[in-house]
Amino acid sequence: MNSLPPDYHTHTYLCRHAGGIPLDYARAAAERGIPEIACTEHIPFPNDPDPAIRMPHDDFQLYLRLVREAQEAGLCRVLLGIEADYQWDLVPDHIRSIVDMADFDLVLGSIHTGPFWDLRPDHPMATADYIEQINRTYYSRMIELARTGLYDVCAHFDLVKRTGIHAPETLLAEIVPPALDAVAATGMAIEINTSGNNHGAAEAYPSAYILSLMRERDIPITFGSDAHNPDQVGQYFAQAIQLAQEAGYTHRAEFRQRKPVLVSIQ
Repeated sequence: MNSLPPDYHTHTYLCRHAGGIPLDYARAAAERGIPEIACTEHIPFPNDPDPAIRMPHDDFQLYLRLVREAQEAGLCRVLLGIEADYQWDLVPDHIRSIVDMADFDLVLGSIHTGPFWDLRPDHPMATADYIEQINRTYYSRMIELARTGLYDVCAHFDLVKRTGIHAPETLLAEIVPPALDAVAATGMAIEINTSGNNHGAAEAYPSAYILSLMRERDIPITFGSDAHNPDQVGQYFAQAIQLAQEAGYTHRAEFRQRKPVLVSIQ
């Protein structure tokens, strides 16, 4: 049996801020004994204000072709996925229209926009009140994301800590449970995203504390490296498995055509 779980969060050069093609990621996974990966490129936005960080519409069919090539190579199982950023001013119909264009195995939901993205812990604006405001806004948006019913897996659930600004646990104990309740109500999974170990957060998304709250609600988990280069496939997965097990998880979700099945973590 493989010791490492599938990697359900990878990006390619098509998002304009990563490298490699799906075949490169499949090859890297096979070399590391990872049984399957999901290609989850960033969804195109209409009239994208920041085209340097997302796949453009014109490359969508190319993306599908490159994923098929990786699937046909037979190096490991390759799932077709997409990371569909939730943005409150973006009409949900746009996301549905893209998702309906292909036979996806899973759709990641994520939040990338907000003042948390570049705010450093030593910045004068990083006051306790402002940090509280950012976190309250972020998790209210997470509730909105879940309630759209558009997604299968919530990506990097507590990304708001990305630069290393960690909200106090007393605040998290108030504002995180309603977001988790919204996720649980939809049947969505939440990934353990290991890229936080490379960020100012210095730990996985979500934290051990949030994982414990997830376990109380029986929210399924997946694993994702958020790899932006093939050499990051499966990065920190051994630690992620340990984190999951310490929270009480024995199973993970495996997706086929947007339908999850629970399987043993090891």
